[in-house]
Amino acid sequence: MKSNHKFIFLILLTVFCHSCKKYLDVTPDNVGTIDYAFRNRNEAENYLFTCYSQLQRYNLPQYNAGFVTSSEIIFPNNLSDNSSIDITGFNLIRGSQNSQNPGLNFWDGNNGGQATFKALRQCNTMLENIDKPVDLGAAEKKRWIAEVKFLKAYYHFYLFRLYGPIPIVDKNLPINASTEEVKVKRAPVDSVVNYMVRLLDEAAPDLPPVILNQAKELGRITMPIALAVKAQILATSASPLFNGNPDYASVKNKDGQPLFSNTYDAGKWDKAAAACLEAITVAEADGVKLHTFLPPANIPSNLTDSLKKVLTIQTSVTEKWDVNTELIWALNSNFDYQTYCGPRLTSKSASNITFQGTFAVPISEQELFYTDKGVPINEDKTWDYQNRFDIRTGDEANRFYIGKGYETIKAHFNREPRFYADIAFDGGVWYGNGNFDPEGAYYVQGRGPTSLAGPKDNIRINVAGYWPKKLVNYLTVHDDGYTLSDFHMPLMRLADLYLLYAETLNEQGKPFATVVPYLDKVRERAGLPGVVEAWTSYSKNPDKYASKDGLRQIIHQERRIELAFEGQAGWDLRRWKELQQILSKPLQGWNVYEPSSINYYRPRTLVTPVFNVRDYLWPIAADDLIYNNYLAQNLNW
Repeated sequence: MKSNHKFIFLILLTVFCHSCKKYLDVTPDNVGTIDYAFRNRNEAENYLFTCYSQLQRYNLPQYNAGFVTSSEIIFPNNLSDNSSIDITGFNLIRGSQNSQNPGLNFWDGNNGGQATFKALRQCNTMLENIDKPVDLGAAEKKRWIAEVKFLKAYYHFYLFRLYGPIPIVDKNLPINASTEEVKVKRAPVDSVVNYMVRLLDEAAPDLPPVILNQAKELGRITMPIALAVKAQILATSASPLFNGNPDYASVKNKDGQPLFSNTYDAGKWDKAAAACLEAITVAEADGVKLHTFLPPANIPSNLTDSLKKVLTIQTSVTEKWDVNTELIWALNSNFDYQTYCGPRLTSKSASNITFQGTFAVPISEQELFYTDKGVPINEDKTWDYQNRFDIRTGDEANRFYIGKGYETIKAHFNREPRFYADIAFDGGVWYGNGNFDPEGAYYVQGRGPTSLAGPKDNIRINVAGYWPKKLVNYLTVHDDGYTLSDFHMPLMRLADLYLLYAETLNEQGKPFATVVPYLDKVRERAGLPGVVEAWTSYSKNPDKYASKDGLRQIIHQERRIELAFEGQAGWDLRRWKELQQILSKPLQGWNVYEPSSINYYRPRTLVTPVFNVRDYLWPIAADDLIYNNYLAQNLNW
């Protein structure tokens, strides 16, 4: 078996790396080796998994544009040792993107990007040769074809979110294709969307509703995954970035063909809403439901309701794949970045270099989360927004959220459970790390270099004073060493679909009474009152939910909170055309080198983002435009 794998690897290396053409490299080389790769079922299955292989790259946060450009995370660009993580993507908000050598180049496969057109070529090769294995049964062949069609749709979608209109790679060009034939051009936005949706419509009926053989097949595509991605695609195409965006009216192919429609089409939201409802209906019928934390045997019986709620929110992401009832889709690879996301909590961990904690959450992200009344902090008439940076000491009533007797700021009190589940802060309680006593849980001590979690050197530093707690399993232990409790980062969970459906209904102009039940499903799980109750009772703008624009703001904020740090916010902010507004303000953190609370809690600017209209879409590398003079560049690049 090992020798076969090596042989297949050599085949693929030859097939996919040999070409000297730069354009869109979709012409197969060394065709003779393909016959060997499809000589029987087992070899063909290996090739199927090769088609899947590029997906795993999308699970790496530093290569996900939805993560690194979301304004949720700051990564220092001047660490003494940043060799363990590629910071190309994190630097994009600092203005490093360019058309000469684009960062996260998923067109060519450079600077942290994958060569996605090569992945599409693999998929086409699979479909072209699927009839060759004589021992491949009809039912399995049908399923494999459906899986590959899904992968083709998803790879196109990944490129679409980055570049907008892209060439449609429906089939490989013949080996004797001329230079002119290889020079394909970009297809208009609507054509790309229709193509992706058609592939998913063809694939969905032949995909299994659930994975029964989890030991061997977990991670392979199911019908609910295909329908959820279809909903994502249609919601993206209906959103302001792609639906009647006047900014892109001038972007055309070299022959004058418009690549964007500058006419708004309300019907696109109708299609997106229908797709969301279908995805929800099928997922729920297959047993998918919002996750609830069930304490394992090692958790004390005196676990408080407040901590149970926090753990429910955390484990909706970090729970094991096979028992997380909310998970629709995740990738096979584990999320291997917990050491970047958590603070040091013990004296032994303080001297241990392994937990760097360098994924820093800016102040603006923590201010996004609601108060405990379920409304934004600047709207809550019961919450002291003006004096939120004043010092306050943790007390008995708040001891399960904030260290008793520890000085922090008023902004950390009376916040919603998702705030305490998602973000670690100076003074914030951290339940877990091997300590399961609710009354004696660890809390973060992060002020100054002598504190446990404070900056230790130019390697172990969190420049903002906030950590993405949500991305660390509460069972992970960091002391003199560390023991990770692995999890798979969700690509889609049911809460995402509920909120997406609420968005599409609101954009259709449906009455708020039709929309808010899907918001309230997520809010109830988060321990919050429903939208109508919360705004009517506590907001300075009590009728906000009653207008389409007001409810849109609520939905957008709800998505950014519920899906924080999951690699989704950056994509949402792009399709809504709101990222430029978010990144027009400096990203700030606390004065982390100061040991006293009065000096620590002074905002300081960490990054002054650079983001213009052109940054909504990636540039195509300048060399590609030279090699293929049929390609048109994106706006202002």
